[in-house]
Amino acid sequence: MMNIMTQYFEIVQEQLQQLRATQWSKLHQAADWVAAALAKDHWLYAFGTGHSHLLAEEIFFRAGSLVRGVPILDPKLMLHENAIEATWQERKEGYAAQLLSLYPVQAGDVLIVASNSGRNAVPIEMVLTAQERGLKVIAVSNLAHSKEWPSRHPSGKNLAEVADLTIDNCGVSGDACLELPGMPSKVGPTSTITGAMIINLIIVQAMENALSQGVAPEIYISSNSNGDDHNEKLLQKYKNRIRHL
Repeated sequence: MMNIMTQYFEIVQEQLQQLRATQWSKLHQAADWVAAALAKDHWLYAFGTGHSHLLAEEIFFRAGSLVRGVPILDPKLMLHENAIEATWQERKEGYAAQLLSLYPVQAGDVLIVASNSGRNAVPIEMVLTAQERGLKVIAVSNLAHSKEWPSRHPSGKNLAEVADLTIDNCGVSGDACLELPGMPSKVGPTSTITGAMIINLIIVQAMENALSQGVAPEIYISSNSNGDDHNEKLLQKYKNRIRHL
């Protein structure tokens, strides 16, 4: 019998294989949208609440990442200051519009919204608000979970139903994937692993697509190698445009 670490490793591999088998055309579509935005001097934004905010940070300020990749971050929706409050805040109607107004988004930009459950008001309203402002919106969500649990938004719709394009992270309902005798519920969440893969697949393909259109997207180079001078020029160029620099 396999130990639980091996089981977890194999389940994650299975989910990544499902991603390759079922979501590849959607990933290409997402990359096309991002490349088209970059080719026209537009931007990629990303947003998530709770642990999904990690996928927003995944696009930002790291080696090989897009300079024009900007996370939408709010401590009230993250876990490091008040996790319990964040759980309630992500259900609050009207908050997404206030948050998005802090960022200089424009028609032609692309937004990725990540939510494993896809049922809370803030991610859903972030999609709707961004669409009103002319952005294309890509959702990263767990469709098995979304189909099992009702929306907390007044529309009755979940994230996958309002986004322009939805990519399934191929996880199980509840995210945690393993039964462990003696534990009251499953263990071993997977959505951060598969979500980070989805984000990076979109970005690397978008870079290749942009290059094919004659546009070389600006990227950061590791500051722990030879990137300091390169990055400093970009910081000076964009520090008044990117609020988290």
